Amino acid sequence: MSFSGEVKEELVKHTGSARHCLLAELAAIMTACGYVSVAENGEMALFLQTENELVVRKCFTILKKAFNIDTDILVGVPDKHENGRIYKPFLDQQREVRSILMALRMLDEAGHLRKTEEGVNPMLVRNSCCKRAFLRDSFLCIGSMSDPRKSYHLEYVCSCEKHAEDLQGLLKTFDIEAKMVRRKKYFVVYLKEGSEIVDLLNVMEAHVSLMNLENLRIYKEMRNSVNRRVNCEAANITKTVTAASKQTEDIIYIQKHYGFNNLQDNLRQMAEVRLQYPEATLQELGHFLDPPVGKSGVNHRLRKLSELADRIRS
Repeated sequence: MSFSGEVKEELVKHTGSARHCLLAELAAIMTACGYVSVAENGEMALFLQTENELVVRKCFTILKKAFNIDTDILVGVPDKHENGRIYKPFLDQQREVRSILMALRMLDEAGHLRKTEEGVNPMLVRNSCCKRAFLRDSFLCIGSMSDPRKSYHLEYVCSCEKHAEDLQGLLKTFDIEAKMVRRKKYFVVYLKEGSEIVDLLNVMEAHVSLMNLENLRIYKEMRNSVNRRVNCEAANITKTVTAASKQTEDIIYIQKHYGFNNLQDNLRQMAEVRLQYPEATLQELGHFLDPPVGKSGVNHRLRKLSELADRIRS
């Protein structure tokens, strides 16, 4: 199972204990995956996309807990095709349908249906717990997350711009700065920082997934740190070897075309020690000299030898 699937499996087990949280969850499901049909005679029915079994299970659990309604996908009512989606009917009892829509503030007392483009009613998500519930079930319906072993990316894919703006606003109340982009006919609210995704998992109360993500983040950071250190050490070794090779080449040239006897004692001793220990570092070379010399002193003498070799060549 993908990491995104594991998160959803965990989220579906969380159901609000208070009725106002249950309503926020049901509002999230109806906004993301629901559809309300209105017949010419005014009768209404509720429909739901059923591709995601977790969403259907969660919806029916909420209906039972919040309204004491037992229902299932209806067989005798035809499906609805809207915007390339197929919606299955699950409730057509007028009293129950109106009760649900009134509770979700999707239907006013005059019987006017609130349009999806108007977004979720702010009264349903005024409490912090209701905001959490709405974000949780919205992710269950339209959310997805990439494999954190490869990259950090979490998103909500909304068919309505107002819905995306509502989600972005709710995330901001928890100090999570999500970005929004249009992708063809959809509006995508997304996070690309690992720390922000961790914060959202905490908000949605997906604590097991949060710990799994944190473990992966720690592993990746340690691996990246080790790789940086290895690369740095490799670069330093390459630099040291290249410099030592150039120094040895210059000293051999001086020996053949100038002679060590013509060098000052300190430079002659430096040249002999470098030839004797071609792989030694500057600090190690300094310990081999008599008297010992510091790293900067060794570097100064080797530079003098290189300058002399260049003068001889020219």
